[in-house]
Amino acid sequence: MSTIADLRLPAAETALATAFERAPAATFELESSVSKTRPSLWVADVDRETADDAFAADPSVEVAELLVETDSRLLYDVTFADEMGTEILWNELLTDGGSLLEARASDGWWQVTVRYRDRDLLTEAYERLVGRGINADLRRVTDVTDADSHETRLTPEQQEALEAALEYGYFEIPRGVSMEELAEELGISHQALSERFRRAYETLVDAELQPAGEGSQPE
Repeated sequence: MSTIADLRLPAAETALATAFERAPAATFELESSVSKTRPSLWVADVDRETADDAFAADPSVEVAELLVETDSRLLYDVTFADEMGTEILWNELLTDGGSLLEARASDGWWQVTVRYRDRDLLTEAYERLVGRGINADLRRVTDVTDADSHETRLTPEQQEALEAALEYGYFEIPRGVSMEELAEELGISHQALSERFRRAYETLVDAELQPAGEGSQPE
């Protein structure tokens, strides 16, 4: 069994607080990667000049290098100052072997999803955040078990997206296709594909959820 936690954390106490002040409409999303080097962040809902100015004004950001520019999003490699930026989150959340599944920030808040081996490790990570003065809001806890097989509750669109991801190697390491490329193959926007994945993951996790564990706080 493993435990998956969804947390909501204020940017003002964690990462990119000043960037949000300069670009309040921006959305930041951590790009999934197996690399241990500096993080890459997708930035949406703002133009390049606004994103550049937001990173430049943020004291936690040492370097923000633009890698990719699309019609809807910008991808930056970001170097944070020591013990600042997203390192605050990862140091506290992942110290004991937690796995970061998703990290997304908008409206001045980070939404993160982390998987732990058990609830004790989740509890320890949560207490570390609180101990650092971070106002962590634990929104949801799900316990994933080795349940028997079940009928899928995925929508046809969600199933199509997952099947295409498997076919084109999206889940392989390294990935055989980017999300942008996969979305183009399916004829939908990156945002639409991201939302399909998000809802599909939630459905699959819910199917394995122990009813007593849903929505509870760590003990």
